Amino acid sequence: MTTPSIDAHVRLDIHPTHPSAVTAVLTGSQAHIPHIGLDAADWTAVAENTLVLVHIDHEEPYWAEKAAQELAAAGVSVEITPRLREAMDEEWMWADYPMPWCSRSEIREVSDAAQKIYDDIRHGQLLIHAHAEDGHTTVAVGTYLGSGKSVYLHGENHRRQVADTFDSPAQALVAFEKVHGAAMRPGPAPMTDTERAAAQARTSPTAAEPGPPRSQPETVPAYAADAGDHDALLEAFFDAHGDWEKWRTWSDETTHAIHESQALRIERVHEAHPRETAWTVAAYETPVSERMWVLTATGATPAPVMQALMDHLAAGDGWDTAVGTPVDEEIVAAATRPLSDAGWKHTVDGRWIGWTSPSKDAGIQFDAFAAQHSNQTLATWTVWAGPGPDRPTWALTASPHAPSSLLADLSETLAHGTATRRPQTAGRDQATALGTTPSAIPTVADSPATSRSR
Repeated sequence: MTTPSIDAHVRLDIHPTHPSAVTAVLTGSQAHIPHIGLDAADWTAVAENTLVLVHIDHEEPYWAEKAAQELAAAGVSVEITPRLREAMDEEWMWADYPMPWCSRSEIREVSDAAQKIYDDIRHGQLLIHAHAEDGHTTVAVGTYLGSGKSVYLHGENHRRQVADTFDSPAQALVAFEKVHGAAMRPGPAPMTDTERAAAQARTSPTAAEPGPPRSQPETVPAYAADAGDHDALLEAFFDAHGDWEKWRTWSDETTHAIHESQALRIERVHEAHPRETAWTVAAYETPVSERMWVLTATGATPAPVMQALMDHLAAGDGWDTAVGTPVDEEIVAAATRPLSDAGWKHTVDGRWIGWTSPSKDAGIQFDAFAAQHSNQTLATWTVWAGPGPDRPTWALTASPHAPSSLLADLSETLAHGTATRRPQTAGRDQATALGTTPSAIPTVADSPATSRSR
């Protein structure tokens, strides 16, 4: 029997501000039919005939595909945008997942159970009586209002599980206090970053609000350009270079890029403040050796500077270096030759050697003292732009043995590269520049051993 056609069309797409969430825009005289179905599947209406699906396990594309299949089977016309289709087809694994024995489908089952717990709490069906910090995670005790069953919850976000059940709230609270008495706090725990982002996606509009016309972008030196979309830059890097693997940490706050040799790794922190470390690059002689060098970049680093960095890292073994080689005048000269050739001002002030742009709003600073103490976590190179190296709008730092060829590529971009910037964006960034230089060597990439997963 042929399923009757319904005058309704559903367009599914990636949420514009919450990367893993999915939006559904409904049209047609019978749009109320798919609206009811999606609402029953816990899609949230954010505008008339517009719904959004937001999960704390970032599995929205998977469940959106299931919804699309059910709608199509019911006779509803469904359109899936190319970028959402790509997300649906992507295969990836949680790196450092606390239950490594689980298959991908089993991990999804665990996450789905955690999602149901989260939804029960959000909808008021599961009342949380108390919570406590237990090591690096959160535990809680609560009661289902309908059945009266009390539960002991362990974990956060997509790893939250029911660890025990009780016949009554009193029994549950007594047991919980016995274990967590000193750390026990009334009510639910504060929202995690993941929960907060999910809540924002369910309440924010799915398209930008109309506003006054934006100023036309102006052409500026590369070091003064807009930061652009760093996440899009990383995705384009993966698309163009098949010898790099993509994997996520269990918190989903970061994405890692691992070269097939496992001797070069990139960490991207997605929600970093514009003047906090958002990128960390670490190189090793072998997958299990000590680190050779490390480089960091803040979130406001201009797109052309980041592009130059990524292009160099993708170019064969251009990131290799000799750890035992001292950082001498020849290496320093090779790294900064494009700046010298472009007439940037060369200064020496004690341990500091600098090259500053003619307009004095960008430069490279070399710390001769740090270069002689390569076993310490001191920034030897600092690439900066803004009011000064001690108050940068953005900064990039590198340890002593960062390849001179890499630094020379960055110098070439600073000296001769151009790009665009919207005037109001640049002014805001200059006005809010902080008075500290970011840490040179964070600990996130210190461990040379890692697992590969997508």
